[in-house]
Amino acid sequence: MQVTELAELFSIKKDTVRYYTRIGLLRPSKSLENGYKFYNRSEQSRLRFILSARDLGFSIDDIEKIFSESDEGKTPCPTVRVLIEKRLQETKQRFIEMGELRDRMQSAVKTWEKMPDKAPCNNVICHLIEDFALAQNDTRKS
Repeated sequence: MQVTELAELFSIKKDTVRYYTRIGLLRPSKSLENGYKFYNRSEQSRLRFILSARDLGFSIDDIEKIFSESDEGKTPCPTVRVLIEKRLQETKQRFIEMGELRDRMQSAVKTWEKMPDKAPCNNVICHLIEDFALAQNDTRKS
C-alpha cells in the first residue's frame, strides 16, 4: 500500500503519513525499481496505534518510547500507564489555565463595553488591550 492509499484508509492527509515516516515512527519498505514507499500490514497497525495514542493525548516522544519498548519485546503497558497519568495532569492544568483565560476574556468584554474607541496615538496601538493589561498588572500587585 502506498502513501495515498494508506492516508485514504485512515482518512488522514498524505503529509501526516509522510511526517510519521520522516520521523521514523513508520518504516515502509522502498521499491528498488521506482523508489516508492510501501506500507505493509505491520505499518498499517503502527499507524492505527499512532493515531489512537495521539487521540488520547500522547506526544510523539511518548509514542517513540512506547514503540521502543515494544520493538525490544518488552511490554510498554507500565510506561503507558505512567505517561497517561502525566498527560492527564497536564490536561487538568491546561483546563485550569483555560478557565482563567476565559475569565479574563469575559472581564475584558465587560470592561470594554463601557469604553470608547480611540485612534492609535503615540505608542498606544489599541488602548483597550493596553489599558486592560495595565489594570490586570495593578490587580496582581495588590
